[in-house]
Parts: sequence; C-alpha cells; structure tokens
Amino acid sequence: MKALFDTSSLKCSKIVTQEYSTSFSMGIKLFAPSIRPAIYAIYGFVRYADEIVDSFHEYDQEVLFEEFKEEYKKAIERKISLNPILNAFQEVAWKYDLHTYADDFLKRMEMDLKIKDYTTKEAYENYIYGSADVVGLMCLRVFTNNDEDMFQLLKTPAQYLGSAFQKVNFLRDFKDDMEILGRSYFPNVNNNSLSELNKKDIIEDIENDFREAFKGIVVLPLESRLGVYLAYKYYLNLLKKLKRLDSKHILNERIRISNPLKILILTKAYIRFKLNFI
Repeated sequence: MKALFDTSSLKCSKIVTQEYSTSFSMGIKLFAPSIRPAIYAIYGFVRYADEIVDSFHEYDQEVLFEEFKEEYKKAIERKISLNPILNAFQEVAWKYDLHTYADDFLKRMEMDLKIKDYTTKEAYENYIYGSADVVGLMCLRVFTNNDEDMFQLLKTPAQYLGSAFQKVNFLRDFKDDMEILGRSYFPNVNNNSLSELNKKDIIEDIENDFREAFKGIVVLPLESRLGVYLAYKYYLNLLKKLKRLDSKHILNERIRISNPLKILILTKAYIRFKLNFI
C-alpha cells in the first residue's frame, strides 16, 4: 500500500508545481514521462521551503522553517513522511543521491530569515550556488539518470543556467524584494536604488551565464532537452525585456512575460527541437 501513498504524494507535488508556476509546468510537460515525476518532486520541495521564508509573514517563519527542516530529516531517515511533498522528495533524494544539494539549499533558505543584504560578491555567489545552482544539479542528476560521466560533463553549464535563472528572478523581483522582504541580493545595490550602470553590469553578467549554459543544453539527453531549452528561452526573453526597460521602471513594477508571448516561445522552441536546431 506504500506504493499508492507514494503515487498520491507525487500527484501533490505536481499540483504544487502547476499552482505556483505555469512556466515550469509547461516545461516539465515537455520532458519524457519517465523523468517528470522526479522533477515535480524536486520543485515541490524547493517551492515549499522558499514559500516559508518569502510568504508567511503573519506566522513565525523561523519556527515553521525549523519544523520543515526537521520533518525533512525524519523523511530521509525513515524513507517516509506523512507530508506528501517531503515523502515524494525523499524517494527522489535517495534514488539520485540529492542529500548534499538539498542540505545546501535549506541552508540558503534559512539565510533569508536572517540576512537582508548580500553586499559582497562572495556572499552573493555563495547564496546563488545554494539557492539556485544546486536545484539545477538536482535536476541534472535526474536528466542523466545517475550517469556520472554525463553528469560531470554537464555540471558546470547546469550551474550557469541555475545562476542565470536566479539572477533574472532577482532583477525582475527587485521592487518586491526591497519593499516587501527588505532584501538586497546584488552587491553594491541597496537603499532601493538601481542605477543604469548597475543594471548594465548585472545584465552583462547574466548574458554570460546564459551563453555558458547553452553549451550544455545542446548536449542534454533528448528526454530533457526540449523542456530545459524552453525554460532557457523563457528566461532569456524575460532578460531581454528587462534590458529594454530603464532602471526606474524595474524599481516600480514586477516585469512579466505575457501569455501570448509564452505560447510563441513554446511554439518556436518546439519547432527548433523538431528540426534538430538545438
């Protein structure tokens, strides 16, 4: 009967993904059916941890996070949890040896409860590694099905892609991070200010991340390549939109990609994949 419980747990992770991110849900649908459940499980785990530190301001976030962390540890030890999100993730964590990555991720989420300014490059890069790069590496373990040679070949590009996604999120969410969460992630950018020079440097850095990431996307296993390429194109288009806007606009509005443009990005990505252009 544990199998039935595990199946229902995975369905919960899928629902969480669909509710929180239409873009990632669209990308996951383009993965081979064999790898979708594991990616849903990873997303559910990181999303719930992130929600605790970013959204539940009317509750004691530190207590909630500590409980979540302890329940995760128990799930790993027992290989079961009555929290369906943790139950789904623990199975994937054991299958693909994701424990170290998960621990690194939880440490960075906990930092968000205590640190408001990542003022140095070292602190910034350390946070990005644990909050984003490791998520890319967890997914890569699934994509390569624990093939160590393939994993090592694609490890660096996967980290670049995770970094690019996170930095785009930081720039897109700059207003909310400052006003609602009181956080400043970019070094030398604080006090709710973003100069054109700051913005230019940030975008050039992200563009380099995307260039390096693409080198890995084109040699991903076919089961995952289209889904990852779609996410890459979505975030690249979001970066292009941010690049066109002046810094004052970014300070006053959360930038989004319209649904018609999302459909266009999906269509173009699918055509390029079918024509073997990626």
